[in-house]
Amino acid sequence: MLGPVILAASRSDKMRRFVSAAPGTKQVVDRFIAGETVDHVIPIVQDITGRGLEVTLDVVGEDITTVEQSHAARDAYLELIGRLKELGLGERAEMSVKLSMFGQALDGGHELALANVRPVVEAAAEIGTTVTLDAEDHTTLDSMFAIHEELRKDFPQTGCVIQAYLFRTEEDARRLAANGSRVRIVKGAYKEPASVAVQDKSEIDKAYVRIMKILMEGEGYPMIGSHDPRLISIGQELARRAGRKLDEYEFQMLYGIRSEEQNRLAAEGHRMRVYTAYGTDWYGYFMRRLAEKPANLLFFVRSILTKG
Repeated sequence: MLGPVILAASRSDKMRRFVSAAPGTKQVVDRFIAGETVDHVIPIVQDITGRGLEVTLDVVGEDITTVEQSHAARDAYLELIGRLKELGLGERAEMSVKLSMFGQALDGGHELALANVRPVVEAAAEIGTTVTLDAEDHTTLDSMFAIHEELRKDFPQTGCVIQAYLFRTEEDARRLAANGSRVRIVKGAYKEPASVAVQDKSEIDKAYVRIMKILMEGEGYPMIGSHDPRLISIGQELARRAGRKLDEYEFQMLYGIRSEEQNRLAAEGHRMRVYTAYGTDWYGYFMRRLAEKPANLLFFVRSILTKG
């Protein structure tokens, strides 16, 4: 039950300072974060795409507190898109955005986030790619889905993320699958109460399979976000039963996790996309990666002990 404890720590300024100062932190952060700047991440994008994989890029830093920071987040994505355009990588690299980074939690946040994300979606479309709206905690989802619906009026390729552990998600999946959008399914990585989310791991897995089936049988484009070999195998079988071709769905995994499996799936002809995060404000993203898998936490603790 370490996951909920780690997720709670992801909101603690005291824990942020401790983790940032720990001697082994950089070694572990470098495993999951592809650098701090566009200049750092571009060679990694070139390497990933050169191996036949695709990429989705996340500029980390959702914990903003001012309108000016939300504008800076928008500009960071626009800078990234400009670099992708220069290198002709638009068709192989999309963007993932957290609307909290675009000001969703501030006063008037829904309108602010929409105003900030729209030029990013427009710029992405101009270079032949798109944007996926990441899911955050359950209190933000109605706003996220409303923004997603609004953006799809002009940019129907805009994607969104749904989380298997939430009770609401099967209904969301049916709605999204029916209208043809791009949908990434993940298990969920936020600390949610039992009133809105399944708490038992095996039950979350069962929900994940049910939702995959809805997406595969629907009219949208499913994106299977998982490192679990069993769920990946089930996803392949559900796609086969639904009569989907290999380019009619994709798998997604995080940068730094199961790279050999990523290469294997791509070699078999599957579309394999690597979720690649970069930026200086890495703490929240990093802590969620630790919470998702105990082995990540053990790796971090060992690094601190050996560097201390």
